[in-house]
Amino acid sequence: MSLFEDDRYTWRETYFVYFFEKSRPSKTQMEKFLKELGSRYRVHDVRTDDDGRFESATVLAPDDFSGMDITYVTGDEVREQLDEMLEEIGKATLNVGQVDKLKKIAQCDARFDVYHFEQVGFDDDFEGDEMLDPGALLIVLERLAKLCDGVGFDPQTGTLM
Repeated sequence: MSLFEDDRYTWRETYFVYFFEKSRPSKTQMEKFLKELGSRYRVHDVRTDDDGRFESATVLAPDDFSGMDITYVTGDEVREQLDEMLEEIGKATLNVGQVDKLKKIAQCDARFDVYHFEQVGFDDDFEGDEMLDPGALLIVLERLAKLCDGVGFDPQTGTLM
């Protein structure tokens, strides 16, 4: 079940990891990746296509009051979004490392959408303020990019990761 359907979580933002479709992880590679995240994370609903390639999963990080839905996307949707993003980023001042990442992204034909959720709906006697810790998300993004030799992107800030 997607976290979009879970009343205990509210969507906060969406991040992307761009990569080449030929680097798309198999179910086995993705399961290994998800297990390597460690005991802080709980993985649910890993789904694959008919050929055993990763399609989607839900990852929870209860200690960080965070959850993520990760979905695989390819085709025209990726190209259209990339064209818009490249136009926006092209107007910014980039350092050498960012220019290399931008060149790589421009050639990508697949991506992971990482929908980031905050756990909400605590008891009335809970005295916490802002609880969401982005650490879990950043770890997943970094490792996911490494797994598929991709580049992470934060569309809210225009940051290449």
